Amino acid sequence: MKNFRIDFWLKKRSIKSNGQIPIYARILVNGVGADISIQRSTLASNWYNKSFRVKSRLKESKNINFYLDEVYSDLLECHRQLSSEGIPVTAKKIKLRYLGKDKTLETLEDVLNYHKTVESKKLQQGTLKNYVATEKYLKRFLQQKHSVSDIHLHCIDYSFIIEFEDFLRTCKPLRASQSLSNNGIMKHMERFQKLINIAMKFGCYRNNPFNLYGLKYEDYDSEFLEVKEIIKLKSVVLSSPSLKQTRDFFVFACYTGLSYIEVQKLNRSDIVEGIDGVLWINVKRQKTKTPVRVPLLSQALEILECYKSYPCESNNYCLLPILSNQKVNAHLKDIAKSAGIYKYLTFHVARHTFATTITLLNDVPLETVSKLLGHTKLSTTQKYARVVEKKISKDIGRLKNVLNRQEECILKQPIVKSVQLRIV
Repeated sequence: MKNFRIDFWLKKRSIKSNGQIPIYARILVNGVGADISIQRSTLASNWYNKSFRVKSRLKESKNINFYLDEVYSDLLECHRQLSSEGIPVTAKKIKLRYLGKDKTLETLEDVLNYHKTVESKKLQQGTLKNYVATEKYLKRFLQQKHSVSDIHLHCIDYSFIIEFEDFLRTCKPLRASQSLSNNGIMKHMERFQKLINIAMKFGCYRNNPFNLYGLKYEDYDSEFLEVKEIIKLKSVVLSSPSLKQTRDFFVFACYTGLSYIEVQKLNRSDIVEGIDGVLWINVKRQKTKTPVRVPLLSQALEILECYKSYPCESNNYCLLPILSNQKVNAHLKDIAKSAGIYKYLTFHVARHTFATTITLLNDVPLETVSKLLGHTKLSTTQKYARVVEKKISKDIGRLKNVLNRQEECILKQPIVKSVQLRIV
């Protein structure tokens, strides 16, 4: 209590036309204040600064001073409540408690509900689905480790975070077929961190409990197809029309670098004439809204030609009749098996194939690849466009030629004999 004080004062800058001055309460905690209008006023001559009250000899003093005492008592009670709840007490929190405005986010459930109603509108469906999974794991953790269905935010500290990570490493996965890898666990921890950041913005924490926690991702090289595998994929005979379509869309992505959602939404208006007079794809990345301009390679253009009768008003002039992401990924497993490709194919593999096989291995600079993929950071592109053995072999091959030419040039130069002069 020694660092907590309540004073009443007159806000003389807001004097009324009748000479009355509003009375304010000032809450001070550790030297930091917050002011509250108490909806009462008096004349400056009626105010006694030593007692922070209206002079007792005046008629109206009894009612005003009694009200000030009530406000003082209520503010003390707000301080007591916050202290008993284990919440770090600040002048602002006492003020919000007094005004009844501090109940926005108190528990983890409050944060989850806020995220669902407010933040979810800004997210793509695939991202939102991942938050649902993280919420399920959090609720399982609370139930199994703490025997509760919800928890106050002030109870979520560094220890809680470490316990949750350990729980994810040992618990049963939501789906038996999808066990949690280290990077999968880190993704859940990253989403949990973003939820706590929301609570931070609402002033629920003085210090973020994630400040001392570091996400520990392991380096992972995604699958990509080599040229011979792309050819096998293009030439394999498929019986089902839906399998053929899926193969076409996947190959199209291999030659454009577009993600699933970007291929799905690709519209007639997205094909424009480029600076070189040929056709380009002109879209915005779904995740970052970064503009992406990709020249249409002949292999990709051939696929669009196969579906030139598809775009119409009913499908919003989309260029390709692509299936759902789940269906596409399921079909890709069957297509890979039929083509004799023993790699784990998902639609995202096409994007890695474009970055590695189509561009990097054909000497397209990393900076250009970054622009084609719509990345805002070059470091992001480096995760896609890895240096593979073929690239190393090509680069060293060029180096060998340069070194050989240098040596040949030196050997062809005439040898000039040096003449030594004797001084007599």
